[in-house]
Amino acid sequence: MNPNDQADRDFTHARRKAFLRRVGAYLRNDPGSNQLLSFDEVKSALGAVEQVYLGMREVPVEKIIGSVGRHRDFDRAFLPSKGDLGERWKKIDQMMHRAEELPPVSLYKIGDAYFVQDGNHRVSVARMQGVGEIDAEVVELRSRIPIDSALTARDLLHKLEQRHVLERLPMDRAVPEVKVQFSDVKNYRRFATYIEAHGYRLAQLWRRYVSPEEVLRDWYEYSYVPIADMIREERILEAFPDRTELDLYFWILNHREQLALESRDDRVSPQAAKDDILLKKGRQRRNTIPGL
Repeated sequence: MNPNDQADRDFTHARRKAFLRRVGAYLRNDPGSNQLLSFDEVKSALGAVEQVYLGMREVPVEKIIGSVGRHRDFDRAFLPSKGDLGERWKKIDQMMHRAEELPPVSLYKIGDAYFVQDGNHRVSVARMQGVGEIDAEVVELRSRIPIDSALTARDLLHKLEQRHVLERLPMDRAVPEVKVQFSDVKNYRRFATYIEAHGYRLAQLWRRYVSPEEVLRDWYEYSYVPIADMIREERILEAFPDRTELDLYFWILNHREQLALESRDDRVSPQAAKDDILLKKGRQRRNTIPGL
């Protein structure tokens, strides 16, 4: 096939795939899943500050999930979103078909994800041609907030709130065993406030200054671990597959307080709160079954 015709065909095919992916995301009511991420938005959410030059690397193309300035020109699979990208895209497509040497792309790395600083069209064509890895010059930005290549636009607000928690509480240093993840974004700040209140109560009890690290270790040992062990041993997460362990911990605590107020009895245990949650969950399930 004529190289020009092949490039035209490849670009048309890429645009058709991009359209179908866009329609699919719309029908799933999840357009954000098909968005290429903005590097600046991700960096702002994570607060990544330290930069380290990693040099030349071979980078898996599928782990490139964003762009510094052209995130609106391509979709999540790096397929071209605009027809006016064709001239440059086709030229690179022809060069790759002829196995011509191309300069490495320039990437930023955050966690296990990569963002294009220079070379968006090269990444797009490589992805379309099924290239597994691409030569890249990589600069790493290091953040306290972990991310991977599954990160989507919907996750960014959660990452921002995780960062705010770590700015208030050194959880990643004091209790790295705890994964700071909630399904409801509002709970991050509520959780931080709860831990700070725990620290205030400790300072009153011990009559001295209590460091944030001490507060977190005490909270972890005497509050979190007993409830987390109960959640794991009784496999409660299986009843709530869309929730996290910290969700259930916080839910049990709040429900215990509610039961204590209703019964005017401060002796209500987390175990009783857990049992009541599961009982109500079972009733909800039965009520959704026809005939019950």
